Amino acid sequence: MTMHLVGPWLTTTGKKKGKRRFRTADGAAKNRELNAEWKELLARHGVEQEQRRRKRALTAPVLRRPPPSYRGSDQPRIPSLPFTGEVCTKPADKVYTGDKMIGIGTLHKSNAVPVFSSDDAKDIARMRR
Repeated sequence: MTMHLVGPWLTTTGKKKGKRRFRTADGAAKNRELNAEWKELLARHGVEQEQRRRKRALTAPVLRRPPPSYRGSDQPRIPSLPFTGEVCTKPADKVYTGDKMIGIGTLHKSNAVPVFSSDDAKDIARMRR
């Protein structure tokens, strides 16, 4: 279902509830009275919430984490070689120059196998999966 077919009752905005209001003045007065009694009860028992929270926050130790240790950070640092200024080139391709190998055969999938005799070539050709 697309959103333009749905009515205004389905919304993702305007979900905040406003300030709580009482239906009658009696309800508001009763709430104020209960809050006053609660604070008086806390004071009578020596529990002062806000001061306890403030004191706890001020006396809490500061969290200090150790610096992260990386692999090898505790070992002595060995400097690398200085830059010589030479150009790094690709090495020459390695090519077989002998006369023993007669070719390369494929044994299974892309597995390249050197072939040294005609019997080896026949064996590779006869092999199945």
